[in-house]
Order: sequence, then structure tokens, then C-alpha cells
Amino acid sequence: MVEFAGWEMPVYYAGIVREIEAVRSGVGIFDVSHMGEIIVSGPSALDLLQYLTTNDASSLEIGEAQYTLFCDERGGVIDDLIVYRTGDEEYLLVVNASNAEADFAWIREQNSFGAVCRDRSSERAIIALQGPASQGVLQPLVASDLSTLRKMCARHENVAEIDAWISRSGYTGGDGFELFCAGADAATLWNLLLREGESAGIEPAGLGARDVLRIEVCYPLYGHEINRYTSPVDARLTWVVQSGKGDFLGRQAILDAEERGPQCALVGIVAEERCIPRDGQSVLVDGEVVGHVTSGTFSPTLKAGIAMAYIRPDAASEGSPVRVDVRGKPCRCRIVPTPFYKAAKAFSTTTKQIERVKSDT
Repeated sequence: MVEFAGWEMPVYYAGIVREIEAVRSGVGIFDVSHMGEIIVSGPSALDLLQYLTTNDASSLEIGEAQYTLFCDERGGVIDDLIVYRTGDEEYLLVVNASNAEADFAWIREQNSFGAVCRDRSSERAIIALQGPASQGVLQPLVASDLSTLRKMCARHENVAEIDAWISRSGYTGGDGFELFCAGADAATLWNLLLREGESAGIEPAGLGARDVLRIEVCYPLYGHEINRYTSPVDARLTWVVQSGKGDFLGRQAILDAEERGPQCALVGIVAEERCIPRDGQSVLVDGEVVGHVTSGTFSPTLKAGIAMAYIRPDAASEGSPVRVDVRGKPCRCRIVPTPFYKAAKAFSTTTKQIERVKSDT
């Protein structure tokens, strides 16, 4: 157990590798109740969200969700989040645990629109069921056909007798669900899912597995790939910036950054030899520092050291050799396409590339 954003969180249960394998090949279960949950509602709720977020919340139908960003006037990322439309004039914002209180204060500070804002983080819980067997585990507990629930969509359900909001989403890059429920129901729901998933080999998974899984699919983590000094342009997140929707915080700064071009490039790196790149380590080309690792780990799925890193754009070509300074030893690596892992494709493209790199060296 470790302290994380004011919570006591498990790094692992049975073991990180075992938990990763369960999620990639079967089903794993995560307690992610530390995430912040903020409700924005009322006739002006959409106006506030359109001003605060970079994506276009007006495109959401009830039950749909979108990934988006909070940015400041300089275009720096305050947080990344998921916005759900839960009613005609109601939206659920799922924000990072480490930023939840600051995000809520900032939303209220910017709320000149008169929307109703409520922080429900302490009242609510979220349990994530992730992996290719997750639908089979959850289906017997709900009345509706889960195969009709699309990615990044949610619906209200009774899971056995527990009132829940079920979303087809997650932080692992594979199929899965996130179940939002009252905090008082969380332990009951957790145990129910564990029992139902026993025959599928369900494994509780902790922070260690969660971090490796998200690095495999190159999902950013606040404080690593994004922060107040990071532009969506450098972070390759302009796909969630809808500048045509009208004015919003950071819009002009992001447009200016796009016109200038990226000041650094976020790339994927695979180790060619036995080493594990880690956060903060330098990336070198011909002995010169060209960037730094933002997140790195050993991937049991790919059986190689992998990392995301910010480096100079002129050194960011896919296939280019680089070295990572791993505790004073320059480790041979190469820039590869991202994500490292793609669900349903059995990570064949990246695996073949890694094997090709290994055979070349």
C-alpha cells in the first residue's frame, strides 16, 4: 500500500505481472474511487463546459462521453478529464485525483455563467472491470444487452440490486467497463464482481499494473506527459482541441502554438537491450541530450523496456536510434510508432517491429 493523492492505494495484490496478464488475456478489476467526480448542471451547464474545455461538449448526446482538457490562458494543461452527458442539462466530469480539489475550485472561479457545480468525489465510487472477458463477467448481473453499449458511452443500470452508471471505457486500452456507484455500495459491488468473475480468472489489480497498462497504450498521465507547462500541441493532443467551436480558455495560445509548431515531440521508445527506461532519465543522440523520459517501464506484454519521452523535433523520426541514460549507463533504444499495444490486433505491429529491432542488433 502507498499514499496516492491523499488515498491509501494498493500497488499490487497478487503481483504486477500476474495482474497485467489477467487484464490483457482475461479480466482484471480496479478500485479507482480516488478519481474526482464533479457534476455541472443547469441551463448554463453547457456554456460553462464549452468555455472551460477544449473539446466540443455540444456534440454529446445523453449517455455519451468524450476525452478533453482544461487549459489555462497560456494554453497549458490544467488537467485532462472525461466529460459524460448524464441528462438534458447535466454533465459528469471525471478528473484526476491529485487535481480534484483544485479543479473544483477552478471551475467555480470560472463559473460566471450561473451553472450549478457540485463535488461528489467523497460520496461516489468507481470500479473498473477491464479485459476481453469483462463483458462476460458483467452481463449476467444486468438486464440489458451490453454488446449494444458502444465505446465511450454509458447507461444507467441495476447491477444485481445496486444502482450504477455503467460506462464502456477504461485506462488500459482494451475492452472494459467503469461502474459508477454510491460509495456505500462499493464494497458490495466489488465482492459481487469478484465472485461472478471467479470462473474467468478475475484478478484484483493495483497501481503498478494500471501504470504499465496505460504506458503500453501511451495514455498520458498528469504530471508526466502533461502539466501546466505542456501545450496540447507538444503532447499530440490537438485531436481533442476543437478551435472551431468558439472561444474557450487557452484557444488563442493553442492556435499560436500550432502555427509555431511543436517545441518538443512526444515519442515512443523501445529498448534494444536489457534495461528499463524510467521517468526523468535523459535521452541522448550521439552523446547529446535531446530530451527526457516522461514515463517508462518494463512491459510484460511486449517483453521489452518501453517509454514515452519528450525530445527535440529534429531527433524524433520513427526508427531513429537513441540512447537512454539508465543510472549512468547509455541504453540502446529506438523510436517506434505508438501505441505500443493495440487491443484486438494482439500488438502484432509493435511486436514485429521490436523483433526486427532485436534481429538487427
